[in-house]
Amino acid sequence: MNLQETLSHNVKQAVKSVFDAELKSVEFQATRKEFAGDITVVVFPMLRVVKGNPVQIGEQIGQYLVDHVDDVKAFNVVKGFLNIEISDAYYINFFSGIKDNDHYGFTAPGSKGKAVMVEYSSPNTNKPLHLGHIRNVILGYSVSEILKASGKKVYKTQIINDRGIHICKSMLAWKRFGNDQTPQSSGLKGDKLVGNYYVKFDQEYKTEIQQLISEGQTEEEAKKNAPILLEAQDMLRKWESGDEAVVALWEMMNGWVYKGFDITYKNIGVDFDKLYYESQTYLLGKEFVAEGLKTGVFFKKEDGSVWCDLTNEGLDEKIVLRSDGTAVYMTQDIGTAIQRVKDFPDVGGMVYTVGNEQEYHFQVLFLIIKKLGFDWAENLYHLSYGMVDLPSGKMKSREGTVVDADDLIGEMAQTAGEISEELGKLDGYSEDEKQELYKTIGLGALKYFILKVDPRKRILFDPKESIDFQGNTGPFIQYTYARIQSILRKSNVDQTVTSSGVVMQLHAKEKELLKQLELFPEVIQNAADHYSPALIANYTYELVKVFNSFYQNVSILGVDNETEKVFRVQLSQTVANVIKSAFGLLGINVPGRM
Repeated sequence: MNLQETLSHNVKQAVKSVFDAELKSVEFQATRKEFAGDITVVVFPMLRVVKGNPVQIGEQIGQYLVDHVDDVKAFNVVKGFLNIEISDAYYINFFSGIKDNDHYGFTAPGSKGKAVMVEYSSPNTNKPLHLGHIRNVILGYSVSEILKASGKKVYKTQIINDRGIHICKSMLAWKRFGNDQTPQSSGLKGDKLVGNYYVKFDQEYKTEIQQLISEGQTEEEAKKNAPILLEAQDMLRKWESGDEAVVALWEMMNGWVYKGFDITYKNIGVDFDKLYYESQTYLLGKEFVAEGLKTGVFFKKEDGSVWCDLTNEGLDEKIVLRSDGTAVYMTQDIGTAIQRVKDFPDVGGMVYTVGNEQEYHFQVLFLIIKKLGFDWAENLYHLSYGMVDLPSGKMKSREGTVVDADDLIGEMAQTAGEISEELGKLDGYSEDEKQELYKTIGLGALKYFILKVDPRKRILFDPKESIDFQGNTGPFIQYTYARIQSILRKSNVDQTVTSSGVVMQLHAKEKELLKQLELFPEVIQNAADHYSPALIANYTYELVKVFNSFYQNVSILGVDNETEKVFRVQLSQTVANVIKSAFGLLGINVPGRM
């Protein structure tokens, strides 16, 4: 049992023994800095089962704890708050148990319940990944890693939107204007090349619309009748009927895009266990609509369309099959979810990393799957997130003003380099080492800036603000990690010496650091429960602040007492390990030198 569990058990025992009452739960909070104590029990909630003055109740429970719990050395009561002081021996023994554990805080993968499938990225194959995808990818990957660290088995997946009119637009523009250009002949990444033709289509489409308007058509008519759009629609029909030439073109251009995506994913530092393609899933779901019609989950309207009535749940009616029998996105998503559980029978829940504009869609999807009788529908979660803006404003991919993920990553590395050079932090580095470090700092700054914020909030991303070596930033935390590595390189202590049984008085700053380290396992579980990397990010920042205060106030290598020196070096090493582990959950690397 950890400290909180031990105290909770003994507080309940105290209430039973002193007041002959049953306490179901104990509320704790951190002790305020102006009072003595390491952890605080909130007395007020107990008044539901124990009648009396909260100060007197707190004093009686505090005395019971001092008398019955070895690690409780003193207490004080301020109004309805029982502040408990814990012995140094407790923290020294706690530290002895974690200092050699490189995976401290993590629960063995697969040890907690059924597996979870996390979907993220899910791009279209008509353009490169952009800034909006970056938040999606970074968030989905981090949540996957946090769920794994909490003890869940996790499958990472994406569904690639590789079919539809938008894909045909790129294909048609390349066919008309591409002159057989390839990634090899152009020197462009495949996704960038295909994205250029998506932009080219839009330019030609707008030109044709203006031409038709000048010939007397209304704008609405011109948008429907533009020849290039009609040809793209015809190309889609040919693809759906299996036309060999169209399918061959589709396979070639999608192949270019996939290679481009792979490079971007590698640069961002994310991966997937299973890929799904819309071209293989868009017909899924119809059989479950047929089943649902029989069982009354769905109903048919006079025109033959099929709907689900969700008005009793506070929503509206939702179409699942058009009158011509064709599926809508909802049908496909129902079928894909069910298919995933068929593919991975140990999956008992799914997390969908999708922007907040789709919140209603997922409310409906989860309700329908539940109505169809699948018990895992209780464990479906929409990891909703807000848009990312740059100071220059919103992005539009059709017009070619979108900020490509590759370009942003490159710019982040460049900015990291400029700031590092200004600060003069890189003497003695080779050019290759500098470039690798710039990328680590730049990507760490980008990821941390995005992940430290609650996913639901919209972000204004300022690259220069994110690469600051002071404050709540990725580079500040990376720099602290590198500082600890420098301390360890200079230290001449026997790291195998054990702290167990050591009798020493802890400095207040040492104790503060140990208390922060003790929180790490609980923070991981909370972050997993709330699908929130922000909890990990901000915990790490607090840990680094506490370490830097320790570093400034306590001599580590200059202390005369060898036992204290060994303890402080080992404590620094453990802090570094936790920083590395926590940043690993955010998908961020930590450099050994900066």
